[in-house]
Amino acid sequence: MIKVLIVDDSLVVRLNLKYILEKDPDIRVVGAANDGLEAVEMVNQKKPDVVTMDINLPRMSGFLATRRIMETCPVPVVIVSASWDPGEVEKTFLALEAGAVSVVAKPPGIGHPDYEKSANELIKTVKLMSEVKVVTRRPKIQPIEWVPEALLKTRHLPEPAAEIKLVAIGASTGGPVVLQKILAALPTGFPVPILIVQHISAGFLPGMIDWLIQSTGFPVRLATEGEIPQPGHAYLAPDDSHLGVSRNKRISLSDGEKEHNLRPSVSYLFRSVAEVFGPNAAGVLLTGMGSDGAKELYLMKEKGALTIVQDKESSVVFGMPGKAEKIGAARYVLPPAQIAQTLISLI
Repeated sequence: MIKVLIVDDSLVVRLNLKYILEKDPDIRVVGAANDGLEAVEMVNQKKPDVVTMDINLPRMSGFLATRRIMETCPVPVVIVSASWDPGEVEKTFLALEAGAVSVVAKPPGIGHPDYEKSANELIKTVKLMSEVKVVTRRPKIQPIEWVPEALLKTRHLPEPAAEIKLVAIGASTGGPVVLQKILAALPTGFPVPILIVQHISAGFLPGMIDWLIQSTGFPVRLATEGEIPQPGHAYLAPDDSHLGVSRNKRISLSDGEKEHNLRPSVSYLFRSVAEVFGPNAAGVLLTGMGSDGAKELYLMKEKGALTIVQDKESSVVFGMPGKAEKIGAARYVLPPAQIAQTLISLI
């Protein structure tokens, strides 16, 4: 039985979340808090397996409550946020930075056309995050520790078979913070463009882009059809649109069929990049549930591309990278700091 603590200052929302979660026979709501201070106290008292956390709370915000929980009594925290509120979305990513493991959109009321989809996403996320092992951590992301040059030499990093002209990255659960670490570590003037598919609830991308720009200094933007990707810039797939590249190496967006029940799909991006860039590309598959992108990363490897997956120890969910590693798609299996350094060293 998965024990859940609900944190929200609205009684209506708390009752709605309780109704949704307890429809699943494996979930039991063990308590509800209406502010951040009460949430911290109840985590210590109730010992839940998962906390669903609102952001705008009285007395102590959801961001600060998450930070306090991760410092004192770590437990997986899922941010349940209103994606239509720009201020709340901004704080949502600060909460992820502070240790929250995932974010989902706040479900609408019963009768709304998106109710069932949103409710199912919440249940799925809570069940998956209950299995995540979290540790006591400091709230501020620590500077990346570079691998000593001597260690790099012992790894005998081979030169790529061809000049790398584009990096493609796929990520899902736990991905935003890893993307932040990687982009923050890349130097100004990084010589190639980066295309990114990040699975995230609709409405959160603009806030995520603003957060990445402010916290990394790396130029990040939403991909647009026909745009020529520029070196030293990162482009994120828009909501509900596949991201790829055309034969003339411009950005291509598609509303084609979902892959792995996802749009955008990492598989679509990697396959497109493999076909157009072949050995002149690098593919990076980060933390996330499922297997999106795994087979296509193998395709990139077959085409001669540099392929990297995030290691199990640093992944929130070792689904996508784990599948890729299992089928032999990865040339390197690395934590985020070493992913960034390997890209720099080989590009």
